[in-house]
Amino acid sequence: MKKIIFPTDFSDSATNAFVHALEFAKIVNAELILLHTFEIPVYDSQFFPENYAAIYSSIELAKFEMFKDEIPKLRTIAMERNLEDIVIKHRLMDGDLIFNLKNAVEEDKADFVIMGTSGVSDWTKFFLGSNTNAVISEIKVPVLCIPADTKYKKIKIIGFTTRYREKDKIELRKVLEIAKKTNAKVKSLYVRTSGSDVSDTTIKEWEKEFANENVEFLVLPSDEVKETILDFILYKDVDIITTITHKRSFFESLFESSFSKKITKEVSIPVLIMHET
Repeated sequence: MKKIIFPTDFSDSATNAFVHALEFAKIVNAELILLHTFEIPVYDSQFFPENYAAIYSSIELAKFEMFKDEIPKLRTIAMERNLEDIVIKHRLMDGDLIFNLKNAVEEDKADFVIMGTSGVSDWTKFFLGSNTNAVISEIKVPVLCIPADTKYKKIKIIGFTTRYREKDKIELRKVLEIAKKTNAKVKSLYVRTSGSDVSDTTIKEWEKEFANENVEFLVLPSDEVKETILDFILYKDVDIITTITHKRSFFESLFESSFSKKITKEVSIPVLIMHET
């Protein structure tokens, strides 16, 4: 059975992402491991010589009580969706989120991380911020990111962005395995700019190699790469878009300032970040 780490702060956006995590766990036959982290304030022990340990203990206890109160609410959501059979485990850890997330992924041998974001500004922050840089560089498993307002719907079309590198085939096969479990079609997109170095021969070779898979290869000529991807998501009814970390600098640019507002306003879909093998 696969394992999914689901970091949560029990916010509305995290609870919304939990629904996606439940449904995804069903698709890939995985158990969910809920991760809640908290940072204990640093106190100078010389000013609190007697109460030092008590302060830390009271904070830990308060966090535990909150954690204990929130878990039944999530289990109720699972029951309401007839997904109570999904195994849900828990981790309550003090310290930095990224540090603990990395350790949890390694210790639990997790296959995926699923996490929520909260709105336009946080989309931009997520893709440009230091936390995301750390997640992408240090978490070596696929990360599924869920926008705050994205309601779950059955995955029918998975978008896959590629530059037709040989390494991309490995990630495409992983995406195809996910697609098979939900009877989804994969639509692979390559935006051919005027400076493109991908040959027609390479594209034909890919089409031949994946001829027996439920994948459609689209090559769209344009120097307006970001707008072309947006159109692709909109007009091809893409339910989830996949990118690979070697393209992170490009994908970040999709979520800069005005364009991030445009794409989030018009398109609110999960993003699956894959990692080169």
